[in-house]
Amino acid sequence: MAGRVALVTGGTRGIGKAISEALKAAGYHVVANYGGNDEAAQKFQDETGIAVSKFDVSDFGQVQDAIAKIVEEHGPVEVLVNNAGITRDTTMHRMSIDQWKAVIDTNLTSCFNCSRAVIESMRERGFGRIVNIGSINGQAGQYGQVNYAAAKSGIHGFTKALAQEGAAKGITVNAIAPGYIATDMVRAVPEPVLEKIKARIPVGRLGEAEEIARGVLFLVSDDGGFITGSTLSINGGQHMY
Repeated sequence: MAGRVALVTGGTRGIGKAISEALKAAGYHVVANYGGNDEAAQKFQDETGIAVSKFDVSDFGQVQDAIAKIVEEHGPVEVLVNNAGITRDTTMHRMSIDQWKAVIDTNLTSCFNCSRAVIESMRERGFGRIVNIGSINGQAGQYGQVNYAAAKSGIHGFTKALAQEGAAKGITVNAIAPGYIATDMVRAVPEPVLEKIKARIPVGRLGEAEEIARGVLFLVSDDGGFITGSTLSINGGQHMY
């Protein structure tokens, strides 16, 4: 695994940041994608020594160009973690087409865009690891998240189909479905609501981003080579699927 190039989308914040740092610590050559905040990305790069690459994962052309540049500068991408995601929560009767499209394009179409940009090289080399970050809400649904749940559920189907295509070429494709993780976004939830969320989690606490990262590390390792088309649910027992 030493020196393999790993690309993590949305890799400078939250769960993505933990994944990027864990991969680097394990010896991978990591490139972390980000979408907008140049100052935060530069700070992340300075603190971690992990290269960053700015592009819109929902834009097919941008993805193709950016990954071609990553390959030129760092080498072929052998590990891809499709982690980038956004929320635009509201109920269906209030949801605009823009809120729907933004979430579908960023969370689901991005998996196609990025995987399409690396899959031919992986097939030629006879090795590849793709991990797609789904969600407990893509498995169980969630009020006010029709767009998000649809996108994350789509990731699980995408994973199973691409796994079948890649298996004979040494490419594994898996998904991780996190439950409620103690990221800045979740910590911003009002305390009474957060307590209700934790009460529904059998282990009695939120997950840590590093726990998701450890799941990614196993799935992308040589030891994970017989696991493909699977979804690893890391949710403290909240939803057993």
